[in-house]
Amino acid sequence: MEIRIKTFDSLTTQELHDLLQLRSEVFVVEQDCVYQDIDGKDIKALHILGYVDTKLAAYTRCFAPGDYFKEAAIGRVVVAGEFRKYGYGHEIMKESIHAIHTHYNSEEIKLSAQTYLTHFYEQHGFKSTGVTYLEDGIPHIAMIKNPA
Repeated sequence: MEIRIKTFDSLTTQELHDLLQLRSEVFVVEQDCVYQDIDGKDIKALHILGYVDTKLAAYTRCFAPGDYFKEAAIGRVVVAGEFRKYGYGHEIMKESIHAIHTHYNSEEIKLSAQTYLTHFYEQHGFKSTGVTYLEDGIPHIAMIKNPA
């Protein structure tokens, strides 16, 4: 998988189309969840795109401390259905964690995980904190990765 790390202003129109299409495919259509995906936060985000050939297979967006949560943050973690059996979710998470360390010099990272994915995030050093809550009608829990 080819990883591209881009600020909003450096995204090509094709990359922007690809990431919005993938997020809509999974979060709106597949998960049957009507929500405001284009939330104004993409402009501040660092976009981590994982391409296989010309197809966007995996994606996240990352934030500096204070831009989303008090801590640095990872969000919109998504892998296209046809690519889920190849470990690209783990690869995009490793790249996202590394990007936060490199671009924001931050070790503490927070994310809002769909509860059924807590084990996936635990494999990357995240620990659940607090209680579950509904976000756009889907059970979530806050998870934190503290400095090693």
